[in-house]
Amino acid sequence: MSAVSSFFRREPVLCIAGAAALCTAFWVPPSWDYLGYLDWRVLALLFCLMAVVSGLQQGGLFARLSQQAILRAKSVRGLCLLLVSLCFFSSMLVTNDVALLTFVPFAALVLGQAGLGRHLLYVVVLQTVAANLGSMATPVGNPQNLYLFSFYRMSPAQFFQAVLPVAALSLVLLFLLCLPIPAAPLSIRPAKQQPAPLPRRLLGHGLLFLCCLCTVLHWMPWPATLAAVLLFLLLFDRPALRQVDYGLLLTFVFFFLFVGNLGCIEPVRQWLSGLLGGRELIVSLLCSQVISNVPAAVLLSGFTSQGTGLLLGVNIGGLGTLVASLASLISFRLYAKTPEAKAGRYLGVFTLVNGGLLLLLLPFGLLLA
Repeated sequence: MSAVSSFFRREPVLCIAGAAALCTAFWVPPSWDYLGYLDWRVLALLFCLMAVVSGLQQGGLFARLSQQAILRAKSVRGLCLLLVSLCFFSSMLVTNDVALLTFVPFAALVLGQAGLGRHLLYVVVLQTVAANLGSMATPVGNPQNLYLFSFYRMSPAQFFQAVLPVAALSLVLLFLLCLPIPAAPLSIRPAKQQPAPLPRRLLGHGLLFLCCLCTVLHWMPWPATLAAVLLFLLLFDRPALRQVDYGLLLTFVFFFLFVGNLGCIEPVRQWLSGLLGGRELIVSLLCSQVISNVPAAVLLSGFTSQGTGLLLGVNIGGLGTLVASLASLISFRLYAKTPEAKAGRYLGVFTLVNGGLLLLLLPFGLLLA
């Protein structure tokens, strides 16, 4: 029982998704039709992106680039703004999860070395917001974007027209939120120089990442990209295969089965379709506050053809509660492990900042939707 409890604490969304799929199987018995529920293209792309980005991260690319950027900070406010901006812009390409896993510990290290640990709580909150909002700007920035971009077969123009105005406004608001940090002069030199990235690994993973982007944009077939990634990793970088979040992939599988079964239950299908009609943004935003934005995107997409409202709803809906985006839980856990962490105060500041930004962005999102 302790092992089961421990697994549930580590993977609560996976467990809930599995239970939901199992429950609907009583109404729609398992059959070969279940295979048709799965979006194999999305699953393959998620796997490829997670593996390739992990390879780039382990190769030292992000640590080296971020260290060079920090050396140019001239004030406390400038340093904090850089730490937040790194999350915002890097999340567009490496996903919000990876951005936070990389730069929250880096922020704790840098601020600790500079004697600025008192600012860590506020900076981590802003980094979390930055990663969640910056990741909305590209189809590969987070799992819900990748899924919805593929599911609704959006063109790049449709996608960017919907999300870029919100992302741009978010960047302005993040800059304003950094202004309360004092602009005292600063001179910082990291105690340990990061090793240079390995050129061969960097080149290989960089080319594979370009292949992934081309596949997302429908310029390359996904089976070819999957085969290329698997072949490269098996030959040159097997450790990257162990860094893939297989729990996330299995969560997607369970939600595909759950949504597919719901679509076969006519009263449920009609109710969800009626609930979403013209209210995609609001419903998906509220749903995200409870079950997080990735499951909300998969669940609701099967019952509406209005992808733009759903796209904006689950991305803006990543703000709000701590569970609205699973990336927010990552940064909270990382902060809680730091010396002198104040978890209760963190939750208060997090809720205040996220709730305020959600209320500011919601009217803008409704206008765009």
